[in-house]
Amino acid sequence: MISPTLGFLGSLVLTLACLGCAVVTGMKARRRAHLSFVAGAVLMLGTTIFFALELGKLYDLESAGWITPVHMSMARLNTAAYLLPLVTGILTIRNPKFRGLHSRAAWSVLVFTVCTAVTGTVMLLLSDPIEA
Repeated sequence: MISPTLGFLGSLVLTLACLGCAVVTGMKARRRAHLSFVAGAVLMLGTTIFFALELGKLYDLESAGWITPVHMSMARLNTAAYLLPLVTGILTIRNPKFRGLHSRAAWSVLVFTVCTAVTGTVMLLLSDPIEA
């Protein structure tokens, strides 16, 4: 079985890679590839969340202080925010006039994802490991 640390890091890198590819293919209007990378990003995000929860069991997250509730709130909001580009993407497929809105929603979620990853990293760095 893969360790929570390696699983988390690997799935986070793959999530961000899929998101990056989704950006490139979206900007080039390569719809089929774009949708494939979006699906991959969502799948990898779910895997990242799974491993994050497992990794959290190895640390006293409360010992990190104020960053823990900040990160946890951001993580929940970010996960829900993925619905914005999904909905605007469907609207764009049906009516291209929504492309600008979809682009802004997607970029916002991408930036929010990076910010959430940063707060999560800070939280882990400030947390005390739980003794086995």
